Amino acid sequence: MGEGRAPNKTTENDGDVEAFLAAVRHPVRRRDARAMLDLMTRVTGQPARMWGTSLVGFGRYHYAYSSGREGDMGAAGFSPRAAAMTVYFADGFDEHGELLGRLGLHSLGKACLYLKDLDDVDLAVLEELVRRSYTRITSEQPFGLRLS
Repeated sequence: MGEGRAPNKTTENDGDVEAFLAAVRHPVRRRDARAMLDLMTRVTGQPARMWGTSLVGFGRYHYAYSSGREGDMGAAGFSPRAAAMTVYFADGFDEHGELLGRLGLHSLGKACLYLKDLDDVDLAVLEELVRRSYTRITSEQPFGLRLS
């Protein structure tokens, strides 16, 4: 990290994943968070860890931006936000178009997949999306994100 840069807020910590998930207020998000925990544990083979106060991550990768900012992040992760389940894809979505077409109801951000209800998506497709992304990120070390 360069001089004068603020430290990354989303860092791996010893937060209690189970307590975090149990405290999710929205019943669909809480149910879906349990399903995402199981799915990502199975796909990654890694234990769930808290990253910051609201992101559950699995494994890790090192990123570097063209601006010089760099750090570590979970190689797969999710956060049960109020509006939707947010699933993080550090590799973006360019390589996942065909699977996204078969996923079901969702919306996309730059590196986030938003799901309002896992009952509205094909869980086998979601699992394959997570598997491909996780494999790509963990096999291309360091995974350099070229963002400004």
